[in-house]
Order: sequence, then structure tokens, then C-alpha cells
Amino acid sequence: MSKNINKVSAAGLVIALGIIYGDIGTSPLYVLNEIINGRVISEFLILGSLSCIIWTLTLQTTIKYVILTLKADNKGEGGIFSLYALVRRRRKWLVVPAMLGGAALLADGMITPPITVTSAIEGLRQIPALHEISQRTIIGIVIGIITVIYFVQQFGTASIGKLFGPIMCIFFSMLAVLGASHLVDDIGIFRALNPYYAFELLTQYPKGFWLLGAIFLCTTGAESLYSDLGHCGRGNIRISWIFVKTCLLLNYLGQGAWLLANYKDQLLPPEVMAGGFNPFLGIMPVWFKLPGIIISTMAAVIACQALISGSFTLISEAMRLNLWPKMKINYPTEEKGQLYIQGISLLLYIGCVGVVLYFQKSANMGAAYGLAITMCMISTSILFANFLVSRRVNKGWIYLYLAVYLAIEISFLIANLEKFMHGGYVAVVMGTILFAVMYVWFRSRKIKNRYVEFVRMEHYIPMIQELSNDRTIPKYATHLVYMTSANNPKEIEHKIIYSILNKKPKRADIYWFVHVDVLDDPYTCEFSVEHIIPNDIIRVEFRVGFRVEQRINLMFRRVVEELVNNKEVNITSRYESLEKNNVVGDFQFVVLEKYLSQDNELPIIERIVMKLYFWLKEISLGEERGFGLDPSNVTVEKFPLIVAPVANFKLKRVYHDDTEDFG
Repeated sequence: MSKNINKVSAAGLVIALGIIYGDIGTSPLYVLNEIINGRVISEFLILGSLSCIIWTLTLQTTIKYVILTLKADNKGEGGIFSLYALVRRRRKWLVVPAMLGGAALLADGMITPPITVTSAIEGLRQIPALHEISQRTIIGIVIGIITVIYFVQQFGTASIGKLFGPIMCIFFSMLAVLGASHLVDDIGIFRALNPYYAFELLTQYPKGFWLLGAIFLCTTGAESLYSDLGHCGRGNIRISWIFVKTCLLLNYLGQGAWLLANYKDQLLPPEVMAGGFNPFLGIMPVWFKLPGIIISTMAAVIACQALISGSFTLISEAMRLNLWPKMKINYPTEEKGQLYIQGISLLLYIGCVGVVLYFQKSANMGAAYGLAITMCMISTSILFANFLVSRRVNKGWIYLYLAVYLAIEISFLIANLEKFMHGGYVAVVMGTILFAVMYVWFRSRKIKNRYVEFVRMEHYIPMIQELSNDRTIPKYATHLVYMTSANNPKEIEHKIIYSILNKKPKRADIYWFVHVDVLDDPYTCEFSVEHIIPNDIIRVEFRVGFRVEQRINLMFRRVVEELVNNKEVNITSRYESLEKNNVVGDFQFVVLEKYLSQDNELPIIERIVMKLYFWLKEISLGEERGFGLDPSNVTVEKFPLIVAPVANFKLKRVYHDDTEDFG
């Protein structure tokens, strides 16, 4: 993929339209509606707001994401965790913005589908025959659509996905034609191209700065451009964005001209706004409203689908990078990148339905929207600046980048904070919970690793060989396989040695130690073999990318097949009755699963982290299923994790008086 990342093709452009522009493409459904809500529709407001939208799309989406951030591809892949994988070895603390950004994107995935679908369905009220449709009915339709979207995830979207591109092409063409047809309503609308009007709005309009919270909604889908780099390629994204941005700007300008021509210097009463008023629908001819709403709803569904697929990819990457509990991943189709995580699907579905039921109307949802995604954009800016440092870019350019984009994004964040009490807290609470899960999983691993004891392999090789030849001990298995976390091939965890020699001596003919090293690039899948003692003790190391599914059972079988074909190992059973008939020996995996011992004295914060970690571990996949092992030949051994032994435990011996008569 990395070699063809700049390749442009007609098919690639259509795919890009269908996959990555759903969120940012459907923003005209609600952005101007959010801006004029409760405000007099003045020329000052409309020109200033449109100027802010134009320059936000230019500075934030075009320059930051399309031109700059897309350069940070990780072997052709993009997204916040791909970017983190590129820079994580520079600074340990960079995991914090990565987790914040990932949590914010997931929280955004619970708010975007409700506001996008609701905005489209509320347009039914603009059709005379459906003018009296109740809000309860609209909520029912929205929940029905969201339910269908999430239900079909388990079957994959390879077939219907081919329709996404043409549908979005029709949608963007509709935006352009509708917007362009109203430019003549007020030709002075082109003055909005001048950034002076944006500056004037933010500095002179009453509470003008706080309008940034609504204006920011025009660029919320920018992160998707980067996240879907691997599916579409940099060249296709950059070329298709020219078409998309043109269509968006024409539609925004058309909406603004229509508002000034019909409602200039008016304050629309709350009952009009509540009745489904929306300049996006207002610029549609009456005869086109129903087809327009249907096309917009289909675009909204595609936006939801793109976010859901992106969330699955995000979580699968987080699992490989040890930032999320292990969950079962299904691959419903052979299509690259098509995956389904039932637990995440259920979590997102509950979040979406909860948002619809809680906020009821799209105008109310706008208050919760945008706050979380600003955190993601700030996180991306920090990580990308470190990427620039790693590429030895001139420091002056890096400081300029940080100064410009942190100023813009922190301004958006402050403006969005005004929404906090009006619903923004919902996004913050959801994002905080998701961040807490990532933090607990990451931090607990660091706590455990402080106390994992490694020993030199060479000290125990003679004892393991003697055990293997000791016929007084019943044979545990012909081949005994342990998963090890030791990066150094000359070391092994003490707990594995204890399991082999002490807990219950496990005699085997060949001992295998398997180590998985997750790499910073996405799709590497290779292995190396070290014969510590030929045909007795063998270490296998898998080097896999963070987007590769860890199917250790299948991978290990391939390794054994290759070793047998090369005559590097003899896997025939060494039971006398079976060996003469060339029967293949049995393979038994042993997975060591930890539990928190009561004999611990941890600081209170670490105690809470470890308790939450083990609770998360109980509801997530076990170690053996996380590694993709076949449960039929896996033994799970539990052993206590003593990370801070109790030091001052007072126990006093009492002696009996020997002269005491017990008779």
C-alpha cells in the first residue's frame, strides 16, 4: 500500500467519496441551523459565520489534515494510533494524547450518528403532508434506522459498501447544485471569502467568540480523512477533497444567501425552529424535498457506517498496542479492513440510542457535539509535531505549526466548553470513561512489568533436560508450549520455570517458548526460530504489525510445518508404541493467567488501578482466546501477582509451659 499511496484512479476517487466524507459531508445539514438558533439573522452574522466556516475548512481540514497530516503515513496507514506507533519511542508521555484522542473519537462515534440521522429525518416536517409529524415518531424512525445500521454490521458491508461512493457522489452534486442555484439570491454573499468578516464576527459581534462552538461542527469529520488513509490512499483523498470542498462551500454560501434574501434582520421564533426549520432544507424546491431528504438520509447512514467501521479499526489497533482489553474480533468478509467487534458495536449502539432518547432533537444534540473531537484534534497536533521532530524538520516550522494549530484548536475547545452545561457533559463523561479504560489497561501493565522476574535461561537448561529424561515422572505432553513475554531470548520469566519444575513437574519431549513482538508498522508478519537445545528446547519469535490479527495457533502450526520440512525438528511422538508407527506427538499450550494476591501493599491509586484491571480482565477475552489459541489444547494456570509484598506483618510465637499437665 505504501508504494501506491499517491496513486490516483477513478475507482479510488469514488471509494474515497463513499468512505471518508460522510461526517464532514453531512455537516451542512445542521451547522448554519446551529448558528442562527436564537439569533437575529443579520448580514453581520451570516457573512462572519460563513467566513469562519470557509477559513476553518481551509486552515483546519485542507492545510492541517489534507496537506500536512496525511504525510505521516505508517506504511500506508493513518489514524491517531498509527501516528502514535510512529512516535511512541520518542517520549513515554505521548501515550496520553494518543489515549485522549482515541477516547474522543469513540465518544464522537456515539454522537455523530444521532445528530446526522435526526437532522435528515426532521426534514420530513418540511413536506406539507407530513408537517404535523410528532417528535416521538421522528425519534422512533431515527432509532429504527440506527438499529438496522448496527444490526447489519455483523454480516459485513462489502456488498453495500460498493454503493456508498456513487450515493455520496450524488449527495455532493446535490449540495453543489442546490447551493449554486441560490447564490443569486444575494450575490454579496461572496464577500464571506474575505477573512476580515471572520475576524470582525469573533471580535465585535456580541458573544461572537462563542459562535466558534457551532462553527467547529463544519470540520468535525476532518479526523476521518486521516483515519481512512489506508483504505483510500493519499492521492485519492487529496484530489477528491477538491470536489468535496467545492460542493460544501457552494452549499454553505447558497444557504447564507437564501437566509439573507428571506429572513434578513429577523429572529425566528422558537416554535418555527422547533417545527423543523432548516436552511439546508429551505434551499430545496418543494417538489424536491422528499427526494432530497431521502438522499440526505442515505448520506447520513453512510456517515454512520464510516464512523462505526473506523471505531472497530481503532479498537483493534488499541488492543494490539496494549491500550484496550482483548475482545473477540470477527472478520465477516474477505474484504481488507472489514472487521466486527460485537462488544464495541453494542457499546456504540447503546450510546447512540441513549443520545437520541436524552436529547430528542438535533438542535439539542449540537450542544453535545464537537467538544470531544476538539480533544482529538489537539492530540493529533501534539503527535504530529513529534513526528516532524523525528523527520528532522526545521524547529522553526514545528513551532509555527504548534503555535497556529494549538491556538485555533484551543480556541475551539474554549468555545465548545460553553456547551458543557447544555449537553457537552455527555460527550465529556463518555470520553472520560473510555479514556479511563485505556489508562487502567496501560498503567496496570506498567505496574505488573515492574515486578515480573526474569531469570537466565542457561541456569535452568540442565534441569529441564533432566526432567525431560526422567521416566519416573508421567509425561505431561510430547510438545509443551509456553507463551513468554521475555524480549531477550536468553531470559525467561521465573513463573514459567516455576510452572515447569516446581508447581507440578511437567515432563515433555520438546519445550517450546513462543514470544510475540508487536511492531510499530501495521502489516509485518514474520518469525524467527532459535534452537536453544536442538530437538529439546526451541524459542519461536513472531514479529507482527499492530494491525495483524494474532492467530498464534495457526501461525505456530505453519512454523512447525516449515521446521519439519527442513528437518530441523522431529515432532513424532516418543511414546514407544506410537513412535514406531510415526504418529505425530501432541501439542499442549500452557497459558499463565495472573490474579491479584491478597498479600499486597500497594499505594491507593495503584491498588484501584489493579482492581479495575482485573475487573476488566474478567469481562474481556481470556489470554488463550486473545492469542487465538484452540481451547481444546490449552491449559490455563493461575498464579498470584504479588507486586508489593506485605512487609510489616506481625506474628508472634507463643510457647506452652512444658510442665503443664495435659493428662
